[in-house]
Amino acid sequence: MSFPSSYKDMKKAFLTVACCVWGLAVSAQQTYTCEQLIDSARANNVAISNGRLGVEAAHQQRKEAFTKFFPNVSATGLWFNANKAMAEMNINLAEQIPPALGAALAQSMPPEALASLGEPMSMAMMKHGTLASVTALQPVFAGGQIVNGNKLARVGEEVSRLQLQMADDEVETKVSQYFWQLVSLEEKKRTLAAVDTMLVDIHKDVSLAVKAGLVLRNDLLQVELRRNEVESQKVKVDNAMVLVRMLLVQYCGLKDDRFLLDLPSAELSDPLTIKCDHEQALAATPEYQLLDKQVEAAALQRKMAIGEQLPSVAVGAGYNYHNLLGNDQSFGMVFATVSVPISGWWGGSHAIKRKKIAHQQAMEQMDDNAQLLRIRMQGAWNDVEEAYRQLDIAKRSIAQAEENLRISRNTYRAGTITMSDLLQAQLLYQQALDKHTDALADYHNKVVAYRHAVGR
Repeated sequence: MSFPSSYKDMKKAFLTVACCVWGLAVSAQQTYTCEQLIDSARANNVAISNGRLGVEAAHQQRKEAFTKFFPNVSATGLWFNANKAMAEMNINLAEQIPPALGAALAQSMPPEALASLGEPMSMAMMKHGTLASVTALQPVFAGGQIVNGNKLARVGEEVSRLQLQMADDEVETKVSQYFWQLVSLEEKKRTLAAVDTMLVDIHKDVSLAVKAGLVLRNDLLQVELRRNEVESQKVKVDNAMVLVRMLLVQYCGLKDDRFLLDLPSAELSDPLTIKCDHEQALAATPEYQLLDKQVEAAALQRKMAIGEQLPSVAVGAGYNYHNLLGNDQSFGMVFATVSVPISGWWGGSHAIKRKKIAHQQAMEQMDDNAQLLRIRMQGAWNDVEEAYRQLDIAKRSIAQAEENLRISRNTYRAGTITMSDLLQAQLLYQQALDKHTDALADYHNKVVAYRHAVGR
């Protein structure tokens, strides 16, 4: 029987045949690195797009808050025409004239004119008219509400940026998982192809041995059953690859799922090179900064609650026009207003206490979550170390399984072990290769998770 000397030889032979058959088609396919897929996801992913819109909305809100520093200018106009005058009265001049003045008028006025003074007179005003005014009101003191409101809007903008950063980290994590999952599946597909090539060679040799009467037909059936199992695994791997490719296309906004992956260098550096001081890295994490912004926002909300209970002062100027008495009148004026919330303190004092409690809760939550973030960093680092060790173990397992397979095929040729033992050795070799593939993908994903955990 002829066996490939190692998995590397099998893989090389398979890739050579594959390149000869599909070389022209492959050359037309797009090749992506993991970083390129991440960049594509950042440009096309819905979560990132929504995050950017959230940042823009918060920026506009901060600009809106800034306008509160400027005067509030308003204009008012009114025209009316009533069914009757709004001011009507009857005046009797005779009743309004003192007796001394009446005696003097009696001597100087004609009797007809003097008699008309005793008749009542009707007066009506403002049956129709026009009013217009333009006023500018500049706040001078508002209990710090405008200043603190602007600070709160700025905090809101910073929070939206931190949330965008967290969404970016989530996208990078997800793309990295899809990338290495697809790499793992493609590697397993190559392994299955190489194993099938090995089983084809075994099947040919065993067929000849059965015809020659050297071995029982049972050995041939075992090889055929093993080949069926490998064929079943190929179907599962192919279906999984189709789904992962579809997920990458949807998540990254790609146009075609017929793409190739450009793998990074196989050389892995010691994970200690990426480790950092977790206490110093804590402040750089977006989660911790978000907690800090929550505390800052709670403090500003407490100040604004206090400001609502303080007097507010404003100065203003205006220009007014009216035509109520049949002639045009216009005038300008300056004024000042002072507003003191007297009864507002009844409920306002409780509102201030409530905001103070909310501030204390935010501070306690920050301290508690900071501890959890430190634990998460340590856990992420432990995962990196464990994944690196598992990868090293998987590398050694490949060498051991390869040697076991070599010994098994030699002893089978010598007739000292059964076909079941040989196929078991082949299965162990395949499992060692698959474990190494999974361990490599897991290590890269754990590194990404650790970098995010320490705010890198």
